[in-house]
Amino acid sequence: MSVTQPPAPAAVRPPASRTSPRDVLLMLTAAGSTQVGAAWGSHAFSAIGPAGVVAVRQLVASAVLLPLTRPQVRRLTRAQWLRVVWLAAMFAGMNLGLYAAVERIGLGLAVTLEFLGPLAVALLGSRSARDLALAVAAGIGVYVLVLPGPSSDYLGVAFGLAAAACWGGYILANRAVGAALPGVQGTALATAVSATAYLPVLVWLSLTDRFTTAAFGYAVVAGVLSTVVPYTLDLLVLRRVPAGVFGIAMSAHPVLAALVGVVLLGQLLALHEWVGMAVIVVANAVTMAGRGARPDPRPRPAARR
Repeated sequence: MSVTQPPAPAAVRPPASRTSPRDVLLMLTAAGSTQVGAAWGSHAFSAIGPAGVVAVRQLVASAVLLPLTRPQVRRLTRAQWLRVVWLAAMFAGMNLGLYAAVERIGLGLAVTLEFLGPLAVALLGSRSARDLALAVAAGIGVYVLVLPGPSSDYLGVAFGLAAAACWGGYILANRAVGAALPGVQGTALATAVSATAYLPVLVWLSLTDRFTTAAFGYAVVAGVLSTVVPYTLDLLVLRRVPAGVFGIAMSAHPVLAALVGVVLLGQLLALHEWVGMAVIVVANAVTMAGRGARPDPRPRPAARR
């Protein structure tokens, strides 16, 4: 995981004008749980690889979301299914790209690069000088974060950027699905489709005896901490917190990912990596703050993972 997007409950109360300390704590807890789950999942990489961890996580997510939403599968039209499949493809690519990046460049850097996806969508199509400056700042942040050189892990960076592209595509797909299906039915179906697509990975891992009890346990914990816990907390918070405030709070994810990487995985960051991360986080926070001040008639994106 990584990071969650705001769920879209079928009926919510109007957001409160002020955000309470309890809601801030819930948002930070959801963010922290997401990153701790990713860290636990990384312990299974040596046995089942990033694809195996993602496969188990998708199964956990679908096992939770499908009973909660009970989507009317037989009533879906072809157009609705196409949107669900598009969302499922973004799910699959986003999670695999992120975990592949975590394996090579560490949790903090991978999550920071992935955050370029929603930032790009937020700035997409804007012609204001302010948003152009934010886009340039984010680009500078990426350069400082990576500092390209002979020792740079370009493949790991590419995986992180692929996850970012899929996250951007996920947001667009989720808007389309949210407009076609009520509540989070589309998200639940997309998670199930994605989990089904990963079944061959699970079968291959089982046949090759790579599916150890420990690896499976780590992946399940990752699914619970990075999917079930943040989804539940975000669903509660967004009944009271404006989407703009939630977007700003999401900017804490890269920082929390870096801290979790240091504490749980021993992944120490260089000074330039902290600086690059800070630039990207600030650019995202400023962007989301600006978006929060403008009404958005489009449906909110549902749970990211």
